[in-house]
Amino acid sequence: MKKIKIFFLILFFLNSNLFANENTDFEKWKKDFKQRALANNISEKTFDLVMTDTKFLANVIKYDRYQPEFYEDTKTYISKRSSTKKLNKGIDFYLNNKDLINVVENKFKIEKELLLSLMGIETNYGTYVGKMDILSSLATLSYDKRRSEFFTKELLILLKLIDQNQIDYKSLYGSWAGAFGFFQFMPSTIKNHAIDFNTDNYIDLKNSHDAYASAANYLKKIGWKKDSPCFYRIDLKEDIPKKYLNVSAKKLQNKKKLGFFKKYIDNYDDISFLKSNYNVAIITPDKDIIPGADTLNPAYIVFDNYEIILQWNRSLRFALAVCTLKDKFKNEL
Repeated sequence: MKKIKIFFLILFFLNSNLFANENTDFEKWKKDFKQRALANNISEKTFDLVMTDTKFLANVIKYDRYQPEFYEDTKTYISKRSSTKKLNKGIDFYLNNKDLINVVENKFKIEKELLLSLMGIETNYGTYVGKMDILSSLATLSYDKRRSEFFTKELLILLKLIDQNQIDYKSLYGSWAGAFGFFQFMPSTIKNHAIDFNTDNYIDLKNSHDAYASAANYLKKIGWKKDSPCFYRIDLKEDIPKKYLNVSAKKLQNKKKLGFFKKYIDNYDDISFLKSNYNVAIITPDKDIIPGADTLNPAYIVFDNYEIILQWNRSLRFALAVCTLKDKFKNEL
């Protein structure tokens, strides 16, 4: 028993030293980052006001390394995010916000079912927008080496938005990755696509009017096509060349006309009603994620709209879940 206590004491002190070193390095990084911020025309007053109290958040690094997209199989991931409970909550939200949602759909030509699906999956219809200090989260991820440049750019954009009085820094609580509001916009998305829909001279992405319209504006700007397909589940034949199987969301490769893939799809009759000249890709999302996963199963044929959702979130499973829940709403609203 005494040896066990000594072991845990040693472990405690080792972790304490590691954490102390991390904090020391983070504070040094913050001083260097200040010079980059000032060089990007962010005022020293703003930087000192909002960055002085930012902290290294060890949990953010843990969350970054252990995202559901990296370990849940496709069936589990989609089922959790398109459940009957999620569907019913979305229907209730729609009934309580019908006028706004219909106006947004008509103005931006983005289906209400898609917007409901995205809001449901991102924040459970605004009931969970995240409680992390976004400035500290982005600073931690900028300091970390894995995706430092991406998060550094996002942090600089956020500081600029604060500097220009477009965002109240005191309201910046959201996801561990720095996303904010009902639809979890990153700073670059806020800068490029968020709009003041209720014309109160303030963009509030935790307000249904601004959030819904901003999400619809974003989808319209990046090319979503209303009433066009997203994906279909397919059964592949064993002789399909592996080069046609996409396992990464970074960039879909070897896209072809749908008719080209006919010879490789066992259940092609199930999708024969689709135009054969649709430009499509094939994804097998479990292969490089789930140990021992079948190379050809599950498999999906995906269309341009699917790639639009990938621009929203670079995850093969996320895009499948969004379109699945969207289709469920279509049968209910």
